[in-house]
Amino acid sequence: MTFEIALVLGILGVALVLFISEVIRMDVVALLVLGTLAISGLVEPEQAFLGFSNSAVITVWAMFILSEGLTRTGIADVIGRQVMRIAGRREFTMIIVIMITAAVLSAFMNNIGVAALMLPVVVEVARRTRIAASRLLMPLAYSTLLGGLMTLIGTPPNLLISESLAIGGYAPFELFDFTPLGAAIMIVGVLFVALIGRFLLPKKPVEHDKAVSQRNLRTRYKLHERTFLMRIPQDSILVGKTLAESRIGASTGLIILSLIRDGRSETLPGRRTVIRGGDGILVQGRVDQFRELRRLSDLVIEREAPVLKSMVSSKVGYAEVTIADGSPLDAELIRDAGFRARFDVVVVGVMRRGGYRMSNLAYVPLKSGDRVLVQGEREAVEQLDRFSDFSKVEIVSGDQPSENYHADERLFVLRLPKESELVGASLAKSRLGDVFDFRVLAVFRDGKLKVMPRGDDELLGGDLLLVEGQPADLDVLRGLQDLEIDTSVPAKQGAFDSERLTLMDATLDPRSSLAGRTVGELNFRERYGIELAGIWREGETVRSDLADQRLQVGDALLLLGPRDRLQLLDSDSDFLILTPLGQKPPDTRRAPIAAAIMLGVVVSVMMGYAPIAIAAVVGGTFMVLTGCLTMEQAYRAIDWRAIFLIAGMLPLGFAMQDTGAAVYLAEQVMLLLGDAGPWAVIMGLYILTAMATMIIPTAALVVLMSPIVLSAMADMGVRPETAMMAVAMAASASFTSPISHPANILVMGPGGYRFLDYLKVGVPLTIVVFITVMLLLPVLWPLTPV
Repeated sequence: MTFEIALVLGILGVALVLFISEVIRMDVVALLVLGTLAISGLVEPEQAFLGFSNSAVITVWAMFILSEGLTRTGIADVIGRQVMRIAGRREFTMIIVIMITAAVLSAFMNNIGVAALMLPVVVEVARRTRIAASRLLMPLAYSTLLGGLMTLIGTPPNLLISESLAIGGYAPFELFDFTPLGAAIMIVGVLFVALIGRFLLPKKPVEHDKAVSQRNLRTRYKLHERTFLMRIPQDSILVGKTLAESRIGASTGLIILSLIRDGRSETLPGRRTVIRGGDGILVQGRVDQFRELRRLSDLVIEREAPVLKSMVSSKVGYAEVTIADGSPLDAELIRDAGFRARFDVVVVGVMRRGGYRMSNLAYVPLKSGDRVLVQGEREAVEQLDRFSDFSKVEIVSGDQPSENYHADERLFVLRLPKESELVGASLAKSRLGDVFDFRVLAVFRDGKLKVMPRGDDELLGGDLLLVEGQPADLDVLRGLQDLEIDTSVPAKQGAFDSERLTLMDATLDPRSSLAGRTVGELNFRERYGIELAGIWREGETVRSDLADQRLQVGDALLLLGPRDRLQLLDSDSDFLILTPLGQKPPDTRRAPIAAAIMLGVVVSVMMGYAPIAIAAVVGGTFMVLTGCLTMEQAYRAIDWRAIFLIAGMLPLGFAMQDTGAAVYLAEQVMLLLGDAGPWAVIMGLYILTAMATMIIPTAALVVLMSPIVLSAMADMGVRPETAMMAVAMAASASFTSPISHPANILVMGPGGYRFLDYLKVGVPLTIVVFITVMLLLPVLWPLTPV
């Protein structure tokens, strides 16, 4: 083994570890691989960027645009709905029709797009036919993968395999070279799922007509048992305050469903709604969490404690730091940035609109160039200039905190009575910071002062807490204590049974910009005028601490709000709506144009008029010119993560060939299986590829496997087309886990699936496909000598 081979294999190994661990995004890993190969001299600079001009990469992004054009014009939706009408009401027939329809569409459209397009259609069919959606959605996802096997443009691995053949000096695969084998696999796969696989699928409760659907949503997320009424006493301190100032929702994680006043109900009242005596507030959430909040009312304000304030001020300092370009803090929420853990300081303000914002900082996103006011022990503050996260650190000294930030006005002392229920609780569990944005600067106990205590520090009776915040918030807390709670809500006051408030099930679009962001950061009430009432994830309901939950593709989201507000989400590209609320049918006036463009692309490639990349780009351009979609929609349709992943990993394939690393790995395969003949080697390569799809992105996997296959077949003296076809089938048949393919993840939440459900059906289906491929390859793609 030469040094170059060892270096390439080392880069490959690190990339695989990063792919599996997901410590870094996959597309970023690919770019790191590209940069490392170029810097180390394993590939020339021009060769490093060849992936971006590679015809397979160009075809992939152009097909995203073509697929979006077919979706936007409604042609695929029309086909899907028309076929559903002839499917009848039997589960067996329904599965066959759904799978064949999705498979045929996936042969010419992006399979993730087909899954996203068909998902609401299948959910509605399941509701109408009283077949559990869990019996239909996994077959839908699997059928898009099976359909992608049938053509060159059906899935990126097919394009990359064909391109690898061309780079290796062989004739690339044609558009329909995959069809005989791919179609046979598709038929066998559909029959297996319909005859056997469906009995391995979970059977969830059936939802049918609208009333039952609404009731089932409430039952699924257990909303009724978490709904109760709060009554405002006439003499409450909360009278005259707005809902935002009362912190009824923010302090407890409760969702305010409606405000009842003088016999009238206002659904989802705004944050600026003023509270009056006698109001009833219908909320949804955990009543025990609200009752826990009342423990904070035990705290007593010590109006005069100048000595303690003076002691703390000598030990605590402030600094203004500027977030540096390229810092990991960029785009992080303040609550997730980890200032205390990383720098031993806390954030007390951030510059916004010419002044420091000093409250409600948890969900404020940071960005490069932000000026942030931090606070900590003087030693920690003086060490901040050591960190590269900050381009500038300015120590705030003297009377500046008091003069510039009114720090003294925000400091007060709380005493914890010995009989308080908070005794023995940690600072974190007391929820002082979560509820009222308080920061405990110091704890004075038995004549000793502890500055900047941590969240796991325990509270004891008699403690004096120096707190930074608004003392008036404790008066609000006492107002919350006086609220009357009624857990038996009369039916006529049940907001869920009102036409004014509707429940809707949705999931994130695979390309949604909301994935990875927290619910609290998104603020559904302010952004959409609705509330997120629950999340269904991996077969379990998530209802508590929703604000801290990061949304994931595959989550089923229970949305709550006025019907007109919910209907607006149908046009929001971040969501796929699963509960019908009378949405408008798609505009199909340009459907014939989109179909003609797609047909033109296919015919031009079949007749040899243009290479597939040129035909796809021209077709995508005509989609925009004819108004099937806008240029902005075309840009959004492209999965840029996939493009950068493929383009970044292609140089690794070049390096494996040029350095001999591919030959070296092929020799190891030959040592293990070579004596058994070429078919044993092909079977081994197929099994290795199929297993690797569980942990490695399929596009990257094909780039890595192609040079190994080419070298192994050259060593055996046979042409590589047969083995390359086998690897293409193995890479695209990603059935064994939800993370194997985005289409699998997409149906996980709406179908209520667990990881084990994919293994139950996916593993047998993978075995069936493997047997089918091995039986048909000798017939359709017999081995031929070089």
